Amino acid sequence: MSAIAWGPAEVGHVPAPPSRPRLTLIEGGAAAEHAGGLRLTGPGRLAILLLLALAVAAVVVLSGTGGAGAAEAERTVTVRPGQTLSEIAAAELPGLSISEGIVALQLANSLNTAQVSAGQELVVPRS
Repeated sequence: MSAIAWGPAEVGHVPAPPSRPRLTLIEGGAAAEHAGGLRLTGPGRLAILLLLALAVAAVVVLSGTGGAGAAEAERTVTVRPGQTLSEIAAAELPGLSISEGIVALQLANSLNTAQVSAGQELVVPRS
């Protein structure tokens, strides 16, 4: 059997493996844009997101309580004999229409109907 050799044949010569491509640094590339700046990693982004969410939650809670934390005293009225919820709504909540005032009083006092009894104490919501 015979063999054909291509190129110079040397006894004891082992051909070098093919070389792999190598990365080279190019001056002024994308790395130069971020060289002096701040780089934000994934965990850093998560930390900032959580801090922002906490700040928003704090603002919502403080705005719901009036901001200063001082609670205003609730105003109550006592229903007189013959007085209706619509009369109380008109007298105590002049900034609202009568129907809106009735609904506000019902919600503030957990009333299912517009019927009230003489002597009953009603909380007047802030309008």
